[in-house]
Amino acid sequence: MGHSRKKLELTGQRFGHLTVLGPAENIGTRTAWLCQCDCGRELVVKTIQLRNGHVKSCGAQCPLRKKVRKKKPGGVCSLTYIDGTCVEMLRANTVRKNNTSGVPGVEWRSCKGMWRASICFKGKRYYLGNYVKREDAVKARKLAEEWLIEPFLAQFEEPPV
Repeated sequence: MGHSRKKLELTGQRFGHLTVLGPAENIGTRTAWLCQCDCGRELVVKTIQLRNGHVKSCGAQCPLRKKVRKKKPGGVCSLTYIDGTCVEMLRANTVRKNNTSGVPGVEWRSCKGMWRASICFKGKRYYLGNYVKREDAVKARKLAEEWLIEPFLAQFEEPPV
């Protein structure tokens, strides 16, 4: 016989700048909640996004967004996640230790004898193709960054003083 799970009740609870107003229509198979941001906007958010802290406000255009980032003890800034994407990690554009190409999102696939280009953005991995030449894989990755990441990061640039 099937095992039923008790449904969470989040109405009235706060998650960052969001207050849960009540249940909303599921998003796919995921339970969702109607929330109100402290700025007054309403949005529907999946339970997992509330509970794991990835959604704390109504989004990038929220007037309270700048206040979401708080200094942790020791002066280290917390990370800012928007739709599951970490703004600071994208800006850093670091290369992992096990990277074989020196370029984020480009790796050597020895099983195919080719370079593979990919990019992760807002919780989704985009495969950009397999390439014989490393420079072609790098070019595909750079084009994807221009298309996906640069417009996203432009929203978070500080206006000139």
